[in-house]
Amino acid sequence: MLSTLKIVWNSLKMALQELRVNKLRTFLSLLGITIGIFCIIAVLTVTDSMEKSIRKDLNSLGTNVVYIEKWPWDGDGEWWQYVNRPQPKYHEVRQIKDKVGTTDAVTFTFSTGGRKIEYGSDYMDQVALIATSADLDKMQTIDLLAGRYFSPSEFNSGSNAVVLGWNIANGLFGNPEVAVGKEIRVSDRKCRVIGVLKRKGESLIGGVLNDDCVVMTYYYARTIVDERSWSVNTTILARAVDGIPTAQMKDDLTGAMRALRRLKPAEGNDFALNEITTVQGELTTLFTYINAGGWMIAAFALLVGGFGIANIMFVTVKERTNIIGLKKAIGARPGVILTEFLIESMILCMVGGGLGLLVVFTGAAIAKNLFSTFQIGLSAGNIILGFAISGIVGIIAGFIPAWTASRLDPVVAIRSN
Repeated sequence: MLSTLKIVWNSLKMALQELRVNKLRTFLSLLGITIGIFCIIAVLTVTDSMEKSIRKDLNSLGTNVVYIEKWPWDGDGEWWQYVNRPQPKYHEVRQIKDKVGTTDAVTFTFSTGGRKIEYGSDYMDQVALIATSADLDKMQTIDLLAGRYFSPSEFNSGSNAVVLGWNIANGLFGNPEVAVGKEIRVSDRKCRVIGVLKRKGESLIGGVLNDDCVVMTYYYARTIVDERSWSVNTTILARAVDGIPTAQMKDDLTGAMRALRRLKPAEGNDFALNEITTVQGELTTLFTYINAGGWMIAAFALLVGGFGIANIMFVTVKERTNIIGLKKAIGARPGVILTEFLIESMILCMVGGGLGLLVVFTGAAIAKNLFSTFQIGLSAGNIILGFAISGIVGIIAGFIPAWTASRLDPVVAIRSN
């Protein structure tokens, strides 16, 4: 054990001496390793952070929720196959509740844009209006910065209460938290603010609620917007009873919707049953391709870097031929010489890999400050992976020079110039 530590210590000193004596040559040789580690770890860091953020958003939308809509999420087929489909209707909610026993909650929502929101002399144009019936909070996580969500009596009576997205509240009042209790006008109709949503930031998934919306009860919203308009998007959300597979609920929903719309056995569905797992599968495939691209770029850079390290080690062996001969003359075994040079090569590569990781860490810190709504960070797993790849490349690149050094004849080595 002690002899191994001595070998490692001597190799570390030799590697550091190589860095100090031949700074430019070593830097240029390590540049390939630095670029390679930067490429793969940067890609993995970004994709890991994106995937974590997206999956968090997906989980907030409910993994056991089915979205009954006009358009499918998977994009199969041509648009003309779906354009003439009817939009989901509010009256279908009650019928689904009565006919489908595997549903725990069913909610109707519709959304439309282009609304004007006013508070005193301040206003915002092109705001998204989202209307919902009861139980949306059972489908999705609704995080409030201030105030509260709608009560059952407000849903039933069609109250003029509204919940504002963070950007809307901040734009109208400067401080979102002071918006609660204020009276605003939505499309020239009086509304009372009862809550403000927490800031979600930019999201690839979106969801029913976001930072740029005004949420109100369905019965009040229909006095402002004609839900039958082509510009209005309607959705029915259905959540499965705990313990009931989503696939089973989808089968029941398919039968119920076909019966409600009086579709003949030979006719295809005129509705889409969308669920989060569809998006999750597509995201997994997307991130797999992105990571594969990062690995390919990194492989070329690491190949170049490996040749650079091999070149350094060949030169190092040439420069230390006399020393190698003396070590072998006084009893150093070939395995010791081989190990010394392999460790030195590995350390040099890990220095290059460390520089690459440092660049990634710096870039992640800058991105985190610039994009406060998107959390990006260098994980411990990626750091370990970066050093592991560097070490492996160092062993591979340094093996032939180390093997050459270990097989030198001590007499010939001592006499060499």
